[in-house]
Amino acid sequence: MKGKVFGIDGTSKSDVTLPAVFETEYKPKLIKRAVMAMQTARLQPKGHDPRAGLKTTALYLGMRGKPTPQRTINTDKARLPRMKNRKYLLYGRVARIPQSVGGRRAHGPKAIKVIAEKINKKERKLALQSAIAATISKELVEKRFIVEGSLPVIVDDTFEGTDKTQKVIKILTKIGIGKDLENARGKTRRRAGKGKARGRTKKQKKSVLIVSGKNSPLLKASRNLPGVDAVTVNSLNVELLAPGAEAGRLVVWTKSAIEGLENKSTVKATAKPTKKTETKAKKVVLAKKKKVVKVKRKVVRKAKTKKKVKKVKDEE
Repeated sequence: MKGKVFGIDGTSKSDVTLPAVFETEYKPKLIKRAVMAMQTARLQPKGHDPRAGLKTTALYLGMRGKPTPQRTINTDKARLPRMKNRKYLLYGRVARIPQSVGGRRAHGPKAIKVIAEKINKKERKLALQSAIAATISKELVEKRFIVEGSLPVIVDDTFEGTDKTQKVIKILTKIGIGKDLENARGKTRRRAGKGKARGRTKKQKKSVLIVSGKNSPLLKASRNLPGVDAVTVNSLNVELLAPGAEAGRLVVWTKSAIEGLENKSTVKATAKPTKKTETKAKKVVLAKKKKVVKVKRKVVRKAKTKKKVKKVKDEE
């Protein structure tokens, strides 16, 4: 599979052979799991104080033998725990229970709850490969972005030296990304819900993702464009390639980034076998077992030779 390499003037310069990762099968469920694993890993555990609502003198006495003011049963009042802040228990305020004023919360959030969703290393790697392959599927990309030409969009390495935002806009317009930039610019809306009170007042539509081969001025020049993300090829992850857990993002690759995909270990189609490391204790145990096996073999050999000697003597 080959792709066209465009210059910064928008003209086609040469062709480049795409890595094998672009031929990976599309797996939307696996991509979603990988995105959820990344998002939930950033969440902070939250929960109420285990002693919340219980730091009172409230007491429930169901003993009928006590005097009426000193018990909370058979007193023509609700059988609820009451505080000892008055002269007698009977006249205290109800506390400790969820339906009382200042009482504890019923079934509140627990800090020990496991929030993060886990995913295997090989599954995460396959999800990243599948998300990269989805970037050249015109059917998937056109659902969310405006595609003017063919995919993938690859630009010459001179694009990485661009250090001005206006220059970046001009180059992206020449290679057929200008309409999508304008579309994202006009789609900034106010967030619904509680997020406004937590510093997340606006929601911005996602636009193009720029991937460069190395850290360059291009990353800083393009970060102020609305909806545009810019990263190096080593910083690629599933969340960037599939925002909202939906794969098929419009991506602009530099030539060195395409070459970097072949060298990136987490993207290679064939994974190298990992070497098993053995501890010192394990090596000692294995050495002892080998010695025992050698001794047993020697004993067996001696026994066999003795039998052979006996047979020879009997035959004589």
